[in-house]
Amino acid sequence: MGTWSIWHWLIVLLIVLLVFGTKKLRNIGADLGGAVRGFKDGMKDSEKHSENDASAQLSGRTIEGEVKDKAKT
Repeated sequence: MGTWSIWHWLIVLLIVLLVFGTKKLRNIGADLGGAVRGFKDGMKDSEKHSENDASAQLSGRTIEGEVKDKAKT
């Protein structure tokens, strides 16, 4: 009783197609694909920026200190 057969899914698909229409579903699919693509591009850009920031922080690092005893060599 808990599982749905293929006929149940086909009826649900038919109802969704009748309510929304194929053109609207196609637009939703294209929008979803564009959003996923934009997310992936954003993640790649974020990784590039974090690598550049890490190298810039290492090269510009200043260590402050004080010499207590100066020995002549």
